[in-house]
Amino acid sequence: MKTELAYVIINPYSISKSRTGGIIARYLNRTGLNLVGAHMFGPGAELTKEFAKIVHGGNAIKKEDASILADYILRTYMPNPKTGNRKRALMLLFEGEDAIEAVKKVTGPLHTNMEAGETIRDTFGDFIVNNENNIVYVEPAVLVGHSKESTAQVLHLWSAHEEADAGIIDNADDISSAQDSERTLVLIKPDNFRFPNTRPGAIIDMFSRSGLRIVGVKLHRMSCAEAEEFYGPVRQVLREKLRDMVASKAVAAIEERLNIKLPAEIETQIGTLVAPVFGDQQFSDIVHFMTGCRPDKCPSEQKSDSGSERCLALVYAGKDAVNIIRSILGPTDPTKASAGTVRRELGQSIMVNAAHASDSPENAKREIKIINFDVPNVSRLTELYYPAQAEKD
Repeated sequence: MKTELAYVIINPYSISKSRTGGIIARYLNRTGLNLVGAHMFGPGAELTKEFAKIVHGGNAIKKEDASILADYILRTYMPNPKTGNRKRALMLLFEGEDAIEAVKKVTGPLHTNMEAGETIRDTFGDFIVNNENNIVYVEPAVLVGHSKESTAQVLHLWSAHEEADAGIIDNADDISSAQDSERTLVLIKPDNFRFPNTRPGAIIDMFSRSGLRIVGVKLHRMSCAEAEEFYGPVRQVLREKLRDMVASKAVAAIEERLNIKLPAEIETQIGTLVAPVFGDQQFSDIVHFMTGCRPDKCPSEQKSDSGSERCLALVYAGKDAVNIIRSILGPTDPTKASAGTVRRELGQSIMVNAAHASDSPENAKREIKIINFDVPNVSRLTELYYPAQAEKD
């Protein structure tokens, strides 16, 4: 079996009902595939129509089901005709052996089993008919590819529209336009992606109780240069905050080794000299953890290259977004976090603590700019697996 690229598009209704985390967790856990791409779209009319056309013309599923799904897309993906506001649709890209079939199996058929939760659509979707077997309501929860041909068609289509329709979608009907609305950034850290598991989805699910809206998503491989800029403000804090601890440990080691007692003023001097070195070391450890590359060992010409580690970046929007997200996340040290917080349940240490969240609206703006949600990764991955020339041939 060859490695394939498969897509899952989480529908606008599923996103608005905060089902995103549960859906992501199911796919990661049940397919065993790697999440290699994620981006939020606000499909325009052209993308919506073309998408529906591809789905309707496909021959990998029953014509009746294809017609139902095409009609569903035209009804639920179109921008609001009165306001022009977009709907949020989240595209996920999964990589692995026989990925398309694996995704199809976990997704389940359009006609859901209301008595079981075996598939995504069993749990998160609906297919309701009346006594005459006429369709009353359809919500498929997600849309997926059913063959390599249709997958390639859809990915090329969405790639062609990513510049216009992808990024931070804050003009959706269910996004508050109040003046006191603010944005905040969450990074689900690399330790959650060591192997396919439910943790990334579980973290998103925990944040769903915030009542905030996800307006941006990006699967990102942070470069060394980005990490140095992103965590730059932390560097000086580490140099100063750890001074007393460093001094105390250094003095204790010297006294034990040399069997002497050092005066207090010497301890202060040692802290002043050693703390900046220790702080820089801690800073390098953070950059290495987030990127896979130590800044002191990374050649300058490679500092802007994408790192080997993945994180999932999300932008949340709403009133008091920064404080609400940080209260659900918990303090930096997981051992000091309250029950029910992300870091208490999923954090391991001060550095390996599940996720990062902006600590102020100003820092959120700075951090969001560094991640750059306007640069999607859909087209790059599409071209890698389904080259445009090959499709034409």
